[in-house]
Amino acid sequence: MPVRKTIALLTGGNSSEKVISLQSARQIAAQLDPSRYQTHIITIEGKEWYTEDGKGRRIPFNLSDFSLSLPERKVHFDYALVMIHGDPAENGKLQGYLDMMGVPYSCPGVLTSALTFNKYFCKNYLAAFGITGARHMLITRETIPAADEVARNIGFPCFIKPNNGGSSFGTSRVSSPEGLLPALEKAFAEDAEVLAEAALTGTEITCGVLKINGKELLLPLTEVVSKKEFFDYEAKYTPGMAEEITPARISPGLTAACHALSSRIYDILQCKGIVRIDYILSGNTFWFLEVNTIPGMSENSIVPRQIRAAGLSVGEVLDMLIQS
Repeated sequence: MPVRKTIALLTGGNSSEKVISLQSARQIAAQLDPSRYQTHIITIEGKEWYTEDGKGRRIPFNLSDFSLSLPERKVHFDYALVMIHGDPAENGKLQGYLDMMGVPYSCPGVLTSALTFNKYFCKNYLAAFGITGARHMLITRETIPAADEVARNIGFPCFIKPNNGGSSFGTSRVSSPEGLLPALEKAFAEDAEVLAEAALTGTEITCGVLKINGKELLLPLTEVVSKKEFFDYEAKYTPGMAEEITPARISPGLTAACHALSSRIYDILQCKGIVRIDYILSGNTFWFLEVNTIPGMSENSIVPRQIRAAGLSVGEVLDMLIQS
């Protein structure tokens, strides 16, 4: 019988997305084959790393050698399965530590994560490769523009969102100049940098991508139809507030075009593991929105639904990822 690999399933984090991270980790732990993997859920909260025993008591994680001292033995890990949305994983900080410790992990590395987590930098970087995105501008508290400047450069309606963040926390759709300052304050509560982005008219499409050992898995596309003004946090995580239609109701030709574009973006950004890339389809053009380098993996998240629509199980895909 093959020796089981020991997996550190890293969850939690320091952002508003922590609750989503914990849901993803529980789902992932249930999908990993116990005959192949011995999995320990490790929660990160600021400088505290810990696991919990059967009675809910916290057992500290050893950061000096990436190990866990249980009462009966000391556990060393073969692999880190990262399920942290936001800081410190999607911005690359955690990966720097894992690289120094020599621990292989499931998500993109430091440079890719830092670049993609910063929406402004990512959009500008991809624009150099001809990737189409909406008009946008970066705003800080020291550079808050007048409403007429936003109207002139971006236009209304527009989206105001944290530049470094996810799950639509702090994001607002602003229809008129009067709504600009309240939306900025909401976004600044999440991040010191804010992105103003022109609102695009079209269909929201998202694509899951995984490349392993020279092979690529381009998952069925999902069409997102929100019952709110846009696909905000409530629409994403409240049952019945949005339809997530997989496969998307677009032509085979457009599906192939989105797959090709997603594969190209994955390569340009030197992604690793499972990522999800979001677009607005307007006419025959896919307008790039953002890359999710550690997408949600709870039971009702988009990528697990895409995996099932492809005729695979989440456990199979995780197995492919870990074994690579």
